[in-house]
Amino acid sequence: MDPVRMFSEVVGSSLKAEDIHFWQIIPRAFLVYLGLIAVLRVGKKRALGRATPLDVVVVITVGSLASRGITGNASLLNTLIAVVTLIGMHWVISLTTRDHSTISDWIKGRPTRIVHDGEVNQAALLDAHMSDDDLLEDLRRKGIADPKDVKEAVLERSGELSVIKAKK
Repeated sequence: MDPVRMFSEVVGSSLKAEDIHFWQIIPRAFLVYLGLIAVLRVGKKRALGRATPLDVVVVITVGSLASRGITGNASLLNTLIAVVTLIGMHWVISLTTRDHSTISDWIKGRPTRIVHDGEVNQAALLDAHMSDDDLLEDLRRKGIADPKDVKEAVLERSGELSVIKAKK
């Protein structure tokens, strides 16, 4: 048996999704896993760190594609081509947003100052869809009990609250 035909039999590439056997899903999962690792290594490291909305969209879409490739609802080759395309688009968009702040603001959003010199900006809090309790919870996680002890708190594009404590 030639290697291409043997590979096709092992991963069930010529079968419909409902005809793929459980033992064929194992090598499919292994190949998709290795393919994703290879593709993500080419992508930027920040995509795996603090996620922006752009990063979240890529992660969700890649996960969805990968599951289709594993279960046989899409071919392995088409799955990997789609993943490579998405990671490539992500790389181009990241490069573009790095060099063009207007595009970056549109795609990734802008940071929002929530607290300045101990005063909570209620309008900014409302725009961020945060309650006073949400703010207090985030501050407590940073070891601060009262907004009056904050020089500046900014809701970053990632959704995380960055806090600079006031000097005493």
